[in-house]
Amino acid sequence: MSMNRDEKIEEVLKTIKEKEIEFATLEFTDINGIIKSFGVTTGRIESILKEGEHFDGSSITGYGSIEESDMVAIPDPFTFHEIPWDMGNGLDECAFLCDIYEPDGKRYAGDPRYILQKIAEEAKKMGYEFMCAPELEFFILKEEESIEPRDMRGYFEADPHLIDEQMRKEIAYYAKEYGIEIETLHHEVAEGQSEIDFKYDTALKTANHTVWLKMLVKVVAAQYDYIATFMPKPFQNVNGSGMHVHQSLWKEGKNAFYSKTNENNLSQVAKHFIGGQLKYAKEMAAVLCSWPNSYKRLVPGYEAPVYLGWGFKNRSSLIRVPNYTSEKGARCEIRCPDPAGNPYLQLAVLLATGLEGIKQKIEPPEPSDVNVYKLSTKEMKKRGIEALPANLYEALMEFEKSDLMKKVFGEKTFRNFLWAKLEEFDKYRVVISDWEFERYVRKL
Repeated sequence: MSMNRDEKIEEVLKTIKEKEIEFATLEFTDINGIIKSFGVTTGRIESILKEGEHFDGSSITGYGSIEESDMVAIPDPFTFHEIPWDMGNGLDECAFLCDIYEPDGKRYAGDPRYILQKIAEEAKKMGYEFMCAPELEFFILKEEESIEPRDMRGYFEADPHLIDEQMRKEIAYYAKEYGIEIETLHHEVAEGQSEIDFKYDTALKTANHTVWLKMLVKVVAAQYDYIATFMPKPFQNVNGSGMHVHQSLWKEGKNAFYSKTNENNLSQVAKHFIGGQLKYAKEMAAVLCSWPNSYKRLVPGYEAPVYLGWGFKNRSSLIRVPNYTSEKGARCEIRCPDPAGNPYLQLAVLLATGLEGIKQKIEPPEPSDVNVYKLSTKEMKKRGIEALPANLYEALMEFEKSDLMKKVFGEKTFRNFLWAKLEEFDKYRVVISDWEFERYVRKL
């Protein structure tokens, strides 16, 4: 039998007392997915767990203006974890993820965690539980005269010096201390690139785990004097880092994506879910791929999906239905998200668009097994193949027109996200790249 909140608080307080933990970090994310935190001593942790801790939110990206700066962080006791590495200060420390409230006790509408919780509650009212798991790709880099890949290995290659293996083991060890079950860790296609996969769970837990894992990867890399980055495309002419998300809906303990009678054992619910995500793919692209650099990855030729279609086993489509042999394994995998964004918002829009497909009974197009990885943008255009937006600005224009995205985010947070990302794109587009200089300075 699961604990209620009060019981969990008592368990946490007992652990803190028994282990003489002296310091706690309260964590949350801004609208971009960057972890924000502040520390408190555990002498006050009981009242903080019950009443929260006030902080100034005016300087948190996406959290509002100076006139509405007062906010309250209330730790989620179910996210309690001890810090498993030595912080160098001799203190035992712990941390919590927090829900953000306004001073009057209302949930803060701009809290990305709350946005996901609301959509998950909507799914629950429809009888569904959203289960998902991301594949997190990242680069480990070394900084000498320049920043470059730490190694020269490729897909699934072993490390003869055992440094990669040691780092991966430490990531897995720390993840276990955070309650995250790692399934695989391996080298990816590009030099210096790795992937980490963990067991699927509910949307909120999966988003929590994603936030923590991104932090843990960076911690371990830093302990070895390396840089870990989830930047989607740090190097040109090589594969970028994606975050493929495996998704399914469960109802009354059974996988609603599975059907014994339908072709490929894929249910009509699953097809409508896929239909919804394809219909709203352009509108949610700015959330799934939320940085200017994201669209350097989403180009033909580098195993990145830009084609708005779906298929069985087809890795070049936006949505792929993998092989599965049992009810438990029935799922679809969306391949355009990248690991640089806010996982709470990313999972929120994925669930919302899928639910919309079910509500509207949106039929997806016929599945395709055509490999479009090698087609250029011009060739795709000639064939009438529809694609994701080509850059962040195009994606933001689709986002701005979307009634569904406005509903998911809420009016104020919708505007905050749009404005923050437009500002980011403005900073990006005034920069003159080396490519532009070398290509045009003598020619024009």
